[in-house]
Amino acid sequence: MKKTIYWFRNDLRLHDQPVLKRLEYAKDILLLPVFCFDERLFVKTELAFPKTGSFRTKFLIESVFNLKSNLHKLGSDLLVISGKPEIILKELALKFKADEIYAEKEDTGEEIYVEEELRKNITIPIYFHESKTLLRTDQLPFSINNLPDIFTNFRMKIEPLIDLVRIYDELIKLPPFPDDFREYETVTTKSFGLPEPEYDNRSVLKFIGGENNGLNRLEKFIWQDKSILRYKETRNELIGEKYSSKFSPWLANGSLSVREIVMEVKRFEKEIEANDSTYWLLIELLWRDYFRFMAIKYGNKIFRKGGIKDKPQNYVNDFSLFEKWRTGQTGNDFVDANMTELLKTGFMSNRGRQNVASYLCKHLKIDWRWGAAWFESQLIDYDVTSNWGNWMYVAGVGNDPRPNRHFNVDKQAEKYDADGKYRDLWLQS
Repeated sequence: MKKTIYWFRNDLRLHDQPVLKRLEYAKDILLLPVFCFDERLFVKTELAFPKTGSFRTKFLIESVFNLKSNLHKLGSDLLVISGKPEIILKELALKFKADEIYAEKEDTGEEIYVEEELRKNITIPIYFHESKTLLRTDQLPFSINNLPDIFTNFRMKIEPLIDLVRIYDELIKLPPFPDDFREYETVTTKSFGLPEPEYDNRSVLKFIGGENNGLNRLEKFIWQDKSILRYKETRNELIGEKYSSKFSPWLANGSLSVREIVMEVKRFEKEIEANDSTYWLLIELLWRDYFRFMAIKYGNKIFRKGGIKDKPQNYVNDFSLFEKWRTGQTGNDFVDANMTELLKTGFMSNRGRQNVASYLCKHLKIDWRWGAAWFESQLIDYDVTSNWGNWMYVAGVGNDPRPNRHFNVDKQAEKYDADGKYRDLWLQS
C-alpha cells in the first residue's frame, strides 16, 4: 500500500485542490495530511515585535482547525504539529514510511529555503505544484524572465486568458488516514508566546479564519449583498464591511481559492449583471498575481532597500519616529487613525495602506522595509509578495512607473474622509 503525505502550507482548503482531487478515489493508499506551524514565524524581529503577531496567528489557527474539521467530514484528519517543517517532515516520513510527499510550491526566499532543505534531508520524491494564481507560470504568454515590469502591459496580455481559468470540483471523499497519527492537541496564540487579541467593535468585519468563513464571505459580498455591483465606487472608502470584498485574509493563507472567486464573478456577470465594478474586482485579483510573478522573477531583490530597481535610498531611520508611526502617534490624524485601526484589528483599507506607507518612507524618511515588516506582523491578510510588492511600489523602488509619487496625506484625508467620521472613529479616547 502506497503511503502519501500531503503537506498543507498556504492552501488551507479542500475546494479547488488539484492534488487531493487526483487522489480522491485512489486505491491502496494511506493519506497523511499535515500542517506544521513553523516556529521561525513567531520569533521577535530586529525591530522588537513578533514576526507574526496575535491577530494573524489567531486567524491562522482558526484556518488550520477549520481545515481539520472539514477533513473529518471526508473521513480523514489533519496532523497539526509545530517546529521546523524540513525537520518535522523528515521525521514524519521515516515514522510513516512514506513513499512520497505533495505540497504547494512557494515562491520567496524563506519558504524556498525550507523546500531545498527538505529535499536534502529525505530521499523519497517531493512533488510541488502551483495553485496560488489564476494561471500557472507555464500558462503565461511569456516567460517569467520576460514578465513586463509595468502592470498595465501585464494586464493587457493576461486579461484575454482569464476565460482559461478552471477550478477543480468539490471533494467527495479522501483515502483513509493512518490512525496512528491522530491527535487532538489544542493550539492557541499563547502556544506561541502571544497574547490573545481582543476584538474591537469598530472593526470593519469580525474576521474568523477558515475555508467555511471564506466561502461565506464570498457568497455574502457577491450574491447576498451584491456589493460587487458598487465595488469600483466604494473601494476607497474606510468604514464598514461593504466597501471592499475583504476576501484578502482568506486568500492569503489559501482558505479561499482565487480561481473560485473568479468563477463566481463570471457566473454573477452571466446570471445577474456585468459592469465596471465586477470587471474592476478581477483587475485587483490580477494585481495579486502580478506581484507573485514579480517575486519569482526578481527573487530576494523584493526584500532589499533598493528593490527590484536597485535604486539607492537615503533614510534617517529614527526608531522613535518609527514607533510613533507604528502605534498611531505621529500627530497626523489621518495617518494615526489608520495605524490605530491596524494596531487594534489587524486590518486596514487599501487607501489607508498607501497613505501610511508613503508617509513613513517619503515624509519620515524611514526605510520602507521597516513598515513592510510591521505589516507582516500585524495584518491578518499578510501575503508575502503582495505586501512587499506594494511597499516597493509606494517607496519608488518597485513597479510604479512614476517612482517619485508622493501621497499628500492631508489632501487624501480631505478627499476620502471629508466629514472626519473615520478619524473620529479611531481617534476617540
